[in-house]
Amino acid sequence: MFPVRIKIGLTVAALAAAIAIAVVLVLRFAEAERTHDLSDWSARLGLIADSRRAAIDGWLEAQNAEVRHLAENTALQIYMTELAETPAPERASESLAQTGYLRNLLNAIADRAGFTARPAGPAVDANVRRAGVAGLVLTDMKLSVIAASDEAPPLTGRIGEFAHALKPGTPGLLDIHLGAGGAPAMGFAAPIFAVQSDPDAANQVGWVIGVKEVARELYPLLAQPGVTWRSAEAVLARRTDGAIEYLAPTRDAPPLQLRETVGSRSAAAFALANPGGFAILPDHRGVEVLVAARRITQAPWALFYKVDRSEALADSDARITRLMIFLFGAALIVLGAVLAAWRHGASVRAAAAAEIAQRHAEEAERQRALFALVTDSQPGPIYIVDRDGQYRFANRAAAATTGISPEDMIGKPMANVVGPDAARRRLEPSHAALADGMPRTVTERTEADAKTTVLQVKYVPVPARETTPPGVLVIEQDITDALVAREQHERTLREISRALVSLVDRRDPNAANHSNRVAAVAGAIARAMGMDATIVDTAETAGRLMNIGKIMVPEALLTRAGRLEEDEVRLIRNSLQASADLLQGIAFQGPVVETLRQLQERWDGAGRPSGLKGEAILPSARIVQVANAFVALASPRAYRAAELPERAAATLLAEAGKAFDMKAVAALLHLVENRAAELGFIESDAAQ
Repeated sequence: MFPVRIKIGLTVAALAAAIAIAVVLVLRFAEAERTHDLSDWSARLGLIADSRRAAIDGWLEAQNAEVRHLAENTALQIYMTELAETPAPERASESLAQTGYLRNLLNAIADRAGFTARPAGPAVDANVRRAGVAGLVLTDMKLSVIAASDEAPPLTGRIGEFAHALKPGTPGLLDIHLGAGGAPAMGFAAPIFAVQSDPDAANQVGWVIGVKEVARELYPLLAQPGVTWRSAEAVLARRTDGAIEYLAPTRDAPPLQLRETVGSRSAAAFALANPGGFAILPDHRGVEVLVAARRITQAPWALFYKVDRSEALADSDARITRLMIFLFGAALIVLGAVLAAWRHGASVRAAAAAEIAQRHAEEAERQRALFALVTDSQPGPIYIVDRDGQYRFANRAAAATTGISPEDMIGKPMANVVGPDAARRRLEPSHAALADGMPRTVTERTEADAKTTVLQVKYVPVPARETTPPGVLVIEQDITDALVAREQHERTLREISRALVSLVDRRDPNAANHSNRVAAVAGAIARAMGMDATIVDTAETAGRLMNIGKIMVPEALLTRAGRLEEDEVRLIRNSLQASADLLQGIAFQGPVVETLRQLQERWDGAGRPSGLKGEAILPSARIVQVANAFVALASPRAYRAAELPERAAATLLAEAGKAFDMKAVAALLHLVENRAAELGFIESDAAQ
């Protein structure tokens, strides 16, 4: 027996260790919460960044399209072709009398497409033309101006350098710069080819060059509708002259006035180096921000969407702070109470120790007897071993496997009772359970005399008590019959599924392999979202079986290439509910039938048949909805070609939060951009 002072010291040390362990566990929990919060922010900001990137790429494509369509104007091509083929351009221009027509054409298109702006310089009464800052210019191959819209800028300075650097046969882009009027401007060029000729450099007869100020049209596209975060901001940046230049206005600087060094560790440098990435970094103000980066495909720019870390993680930081304050306060209170109790009750503890020990012994004996009574009624072996592998308890079934009585097993090493190999199989997971304090279950399959035996062994840590050290409760259960029946059931379901899917594919060749592809994409999305195995399996099974209801649809209707009547369309749409009806009563591992019934619901509640909304829709159904829509768009049909995966995913993004779950769409976008091979059918279709 240890002296009382030593016991007190040991107890205080143990209490301090327990408090330290609790602090570590709370810190780990806080870190896990922070990681989860950051994952949510990555998805939110990534979706917004994708939306703004799509808007800006669309605007750039629209500007290129305007000058390209003008270059493809037949009348303009005829004029430029004749001009190029006539030895005396002055006579050709005078005889064709087209200059006025071209100027009117350029003015009309410039006004419609926004290639107009007030000219630079003060207005004066003298007959002096002020310098233009925006407009459309038509030139020959020597860059001689044939016609221009009113107040179009001259081909000098930055615009002239851009024009002389154009490569024949190839469109050109003049990046954002401060134009003649002091405002951000861009230039777009398209080659003009001879009429009825191949579009190559040898057949080019001139250029269409458009210049416009971009502040009114481009910068508003950076604003995300509906965002309420005060510090949220979308930023455009590019590398130029060894620096990072901000192209759009920020809260504290106008466009093209803010620069950073390329090697800086900032949000802008991260966005240029890691398109598609997410991080926490300081911005140009030195303020830490959450940033999601994307690359603009139509220009050499990076777009990143950022929110101040202090605003984004304010709730998370406050929650963790409250938790830490509570923890330390509780620890101090408990420690103070324990020390006070010991100081006050030392004599009482000494006097009552013997009585308490006697009561504990009697209580332990009663519990042991009750535990033996309960465990002896179980068919499988149940026993407790300590850290050294010695038996502390065994029921009758455990003793029956060893040939000795339960009482004789107590205190003996397991290796001496069941042999070294069997003891090692039990003690390794027992030690692991003791190490982390977590229960675990191990399934063992053995073959002997052409017979398979499957044991399910559970290891449950038993905490130490005053008179007993810690141990592990081991429960062995023979699950051979149940496992064999389950495996047979799963094989039967797989064969039935394969047969039904094959039958549907033969009846509907226009959608052959659609179900298998939906199953593959749904499984990939579920795994990317971190769903458990049951949801992954349910999504794959539902995707594979979603079209079996088409068995109820006439084959002639499925293969018809022409327009369907309204009742015929309704019959095909109802085939999803027919699929659920046909499978009703089959025992799947997960809610496959309910998933099928919810495939026509919508995230905004406007779906059918029940009008379910948001999280009320099963996760597996929300995943299969996205997978089905994506496969339909990305697969070829008799009446159209397959869409590119990126375009198909972008189409679904536009419906995120309305028809589809935003998290499922975000997971699909991540797969398309970074792990397309996991979607299965995309690469194989491309190879065909």
